[in-house]
Amino acid sequence: MTEMTEAGGPPEWEPPLSGTDAEHLTGTLERLRATFRWKADGLTVEQLRMRAVPTSGLTIGGLLKHLAVCEDDVFCWRISGRPPVSWATVPEDDVGRWQFTVDPGESAGKVYGLWENAVARSRVRLREIVAEGRLDEPGHLAFEGMRPSVRRHVHDLIEEYGRHTGHVDLLREAVDGRVGEDPPQDWPMLPPDPAAWV
Repeated sequence: MTEMTEAGGPPEWEPPLSGTDAEHLTGTLERLRATFRWKADGLTVEQLRMRAVPTSGLTIGGLLKHLAVCEDDVFCWRISGRPPVSWATVPEDDVGRWQFTVDPGESAGKVYGLWENAVARSRVRLREIVAEGRLDEPGHLAFEGMRPSVRRHVHDLIEEYGRHTGHVDLLREAVDGRVGEDPPQDWPMLPPDPAAWV
C-alpha cells in the first residue's frame, strides 16, 4: 500500500481505505488505470512501438490502444449497446491488428489521446451508472442467453487492466528501466478530484 502524502491523505489515485462498494469498485479501476498510464507515460512514438520482449509482439503503444478498445467495448457496447467510439473509423476486419499496432501515420500524442479519450468517456458513463444505482442491472450484451450485470462488466475491465499492467511493467523496464509498483504520490492522474469518479 502507498504511503500517505505530506498533506496526510492518500494520493489522488489511491482507492478509499473505507468506502462504499461503488467507491471501491471505481477506486480499484482508477488505481489500475493510473498505474498502467504511469508505466506508459512520456514515451516517444518509437518507444511506444518498441518490441522489448523478444518472445512477444506486445508494445506499450499497442497496449494503450488495446485498453482504449476495451474501455469502449465495455462502456459503449457491452453495458450500453452503443457503437464503440475508439475504432469507429477502423475497418471491422482490421480491428484485431489495429488495436495492438502503432501504425506509421500515428504519433505518440494520437496514441495517448486515444486512451485518454476512451477513459474520459468511460468515467462519465460509470459516474452516471453509479448515480442511477444501476451496477446490478443487466448490461446490453448477452452470453448464451444471459445478460451479465454492469458490475460484472466493470470487474472484467479491472481484470483486463490487471493483466496488462503486468505486461507494461516488463515492457517499460526493458525500454528505459522504469520500475515500481505505484506512481509517485504527486503524479498527476486525471481527473484530479477522485470524487469525480463516482
